[in-house]
Amino acid sequence: MKKTTIFNIQKFSTHDGPGIRTTIFFKGCPIRCEWCHNPESQVFAPEIMLNKYGKEELIGKEYSIRELVKKIQADQIFYDQSGGGVTFSGGEVMAQNMDYVLPLAKECQRLGITVAIDTCGVAPTENYRQILPYADLFLYDLKFIDSHTHQLYTGANNQLVLDNLRFLSAQQAEINLRLILLDEINADEVAANRIIDWLAEEEIHVNEISLLPYHNFGRDKYERLKRICTQNFSKPADEQVAMIQKRYQDAGYRVTIGG
Repeated sequence: MKKTTIFNIQKFSTHDGPGIRTTIFFKGCPIRCEWCHNPESQVFAPEIMLNKYGKEELIGKEYSIRELVKKIQADQIFYDQSGGGVTFSGGEVMAQNMDYVLPLAKECQRLGITVAIDTCGVAPTENYRQILPYADLFLYDLKFIDSHTHQLYTGANNQLVLDNLRFLSAQQAEINLRLILLDEINADEVAANRIIDWLAEEEIHVNEISLLPYHNFGRDKYERLKRICTQNFSKPADEQVAMIQKRYQDAGYRVTIGG
């Protein structure tokens, strides 16, 4: 029986795609974003983490496809009423075993439950090709357009990120682009212009852009995992975020803040 490791199932989620959703957080990610607020998502296997009372707790549980579908389907009435569905998140769902992810997505489609894929883009293009017929929306993280900066802050270059974004756009996938904003790093008009120019040059089709100002939620998790905290950034001022939002709007994009 195929199983995978899940570290959280968040019901009644409203920030991971349209409507009311159930977000499934797959455990394991191929990159290490220094601002990551879910460090318990990074390792693929279950691991020990101290809870808020200082007691050891196992993070990550294996689910069969049938078990997970049952949990997803339990709230189908709310999806139907709100235009919601299920979101596969992480970690990085597209770096998981596709022999599990594909049948799960197919079963959701069979049941009339829409599927959103929350992805950082660092996964084989073939995985995106396989999931396309069963995914209604991609929530696509474009962290930095500059590969050196991407390498510096995530531990990986962004070649696959850009290649997979090009591929999904060429396949007419529904894409919501999500952009982290870090003060004094990429929360300025210069960084916005570089992304706008690249999207135009590559003719990337995007439904919406979500600006995600940095926050330091989750700092305590690093200590509870006995790791060094890398969340050492600053949130950009509201005025900066508003300026960046206007720049994208002026370029013709629908833009939201947060999510």
